[in-house]
Amino acid sequence: MIVRCPLSPVPHTLGSSPVLVNSPLDIDDLERAAAPMQISLDPATRERVATCREFVRTGLEDGRPIYGSTTGFGPLVTFGGRANSAEQCENVLAHLTAGQGADLEPRMVRAAMLARLWSLCKARSGVSLAVVDSLADALRTDFTPAVPRTGSLGASGDLIPLAYIARALRGDGHAYHDGVRVPATDGLRRYGLGPVELDGRDALAMVNGTSVTAAAAGLAAASLRRSRSVALALTALLADVLGCSPAFLDPNLLASFGHRHVAGAGQILRGRLDGLEPSGHRPLQEPYSIRCTPQLVGAASSALDYACEVIRDDINGISDNPLFFPEHDLVTHGGNFFGQPVAFAADLLSLVATQLGNLAERQIDLMIDPHRNGNLAPMLSAAPGEQHGMQGVQVAATAIVATMRRSAPSASAQSLPTNLHNQDVVPLGTLAALNALDMAGNLRLLLGSLAVTLRQAVYVGARRPTAPACSDLLDQLSEAIPPVDPDRPLDEDVRHAADLLDQLGHAHLTGNTEGSEI
Repeated sequence: MIVRCPLSPVPHTLGSSPVLVNSPLDIDDLERAAAPMQISLDPATRERVATCREFVRTGLEDGRPIYGSTTGFGPLVTFGGRANSAEQCENVLAHLTAGQGADLEPRMVRAAMLARLWSLCKARSGVSLAVVDSLADALRTDFTPAVPRTGSLGASGDLIPLAYIARALRGDGHAYHDGVRVPATDGLRRYGLGPVELDGRDALAMVNGTSVTAAAAGLAAASLRRSRSVALALTALLADVLGCSPAFLDPNLLASFGHRHVAGAGQILRGRLDGLEPSGHRPLQEPYSIRCTPQLVGAASSALDYACEVIRDDINGISDNPLFFPEHDLVTHGGNFFGQPVAFAADLLSLVATQLGNLAERQIDLMIDPHRNGNLAPMLSAAPGEQHGMQGVQVAATAIVATMRRSAPSASAQSLPTNLHNQDVVPLGTLAALNALDMAGNLRLLLGSLAVTLRQAVYVGARRPTAPACSDLLDQLSEAIPPVDPDRPLDEDVRHAADLLDQLGHAHLTGNTEGSEI
C-alpha cells in the first residue's frame, strides 16, 4: 500500500543562498527547510564540534560519570547503561520508538531537523561530526523522516519524535520520498545518502532537545505574521466596500491609547484606505469588528513580537543534557531540554489566532446580514431562495471558530507527572506548539472565507472600493475567484483564496510587492 505524506502549503521562496550554521537562525529559515536547502558548515564550527567530541571521549576513558553514556535514562539513572556504546544507542532509540497517530507534516519534520542541527553545531553536546553532517546532508535533499504526531511532552526535550528522526537517518523506520512513505533505508539510498552510525552520546543528543516544539511554534508564528497583514488588508477592503468613515483610525485617537502596535495597525489601515470616499450612509460608530480592528490587531502584533523573540532564542540556543565545556573541563547536568519558554509562547500564539479568527468570522457575519451590510441580499445570494450565496461558507466558518475556541485553553499549565516522577512537572510544549500550528492553518481558512465573501458582496451590489489599494486587492480576488451565480461548491474557492492571501501576505512582509501587493 502506498502511503502519501500529509498535504502541506507550498513553501514560500525565501532565497537560495546558503544558510551558515555560525549565523543566527530565524523563523523564516524554518519555513525554508520545507524544500532542499544549502547549509554551510564552516571549518571553525567543525573544529569546535570535534573538540567537544574528543572531550567526551577522554572523559569516558577516564571514568568520568556522564548521564546517558555511563548510566540508564530518566529515573533509571541510578543503574548503569550498556557497556558497548553502539548498544547504548539502541538503548536510547528503541524504548523511545513509541509514538502514535498520523505522521507530522514533512515541513514540520524538516524544520525540526534544521533546529536540531543548529543546537548540535553549538558544540556543547559532544556529538560526532557524522551527526551534523548527516542532518545537513539530508536537508540538502527532500529526505523527510516519518514521525508520528503524538508522544512528546516537551519536558526532556522532544524525545519520541526526535528518536524517529534519528532512526530514519540510520536507515531504520520510514521516510518520505517524493511524497511516498517508504522504508527509511530505501529513502536514503534514493537520495544518495548513507546511513549514519550513532553511539550512545550521539543518540541522546539527537533526541534530548526542544527542536520539534520550537519548529512547530516557529512555523505557526510565521503563518500568523502573514495572516495579521491579511486581516488588516481585508478589514480595509470591508470598510471601503461598506463606505465607512475612517474616523476610527485618527492618529491622535490611536496614539492616545498608548500602545505602539495599535498605532502601527492604524497607520497600515490608513495607508490602505488612502483615497477612501465615505458613503455618508453609515452610522456614527461602526461595529467593533470594524472600529476596534486597530486595537485588536495591534494587540495581536504585540503578542506575536514577543512569541517570535522567544522562539528565536530557542532555536539559537542549546537544548540538551548534559552539556560539555572543554575550555573549563566541565560536564554540566541540568534541564536545558525543558521546553517551558516556547510552551508559553505557543499558547499565546493560539490565543492570537483565535481572536483574529473571531474577528474574521464576525466580519463575515456582518457582510451577509442585510440589516448591517447596506441592504445587500441576505447571504449575498444572487437570487435569494433559489440560491444561497455564502450560507455554507458561513456555517463552515462558524464550525472552524468553534474548533479554535475549544482548543484555545492553555496546554502549558496542564502539567502531568510521568516517568516515575523524574518528570514530575512538564511544560507540554509540543502539544502547545502543534496546537498553535493547527490554529494558524484554521485562521488561513477563515480569512479565505472572508475574502470570498467580500468578492461576492461586490458582485451582488456593494460598491467598488474607492481606495486604490483596496481596489487592487478586490481585482486580484475577482480574478482568482468567480462570482457565486449560480450556487456551486466553494470549498476549493476558500482554500484557493487562503493560499492567494498567504502569498500576498508573504510578499508584503518581505517587501517583494511587485505584481502582488497587499
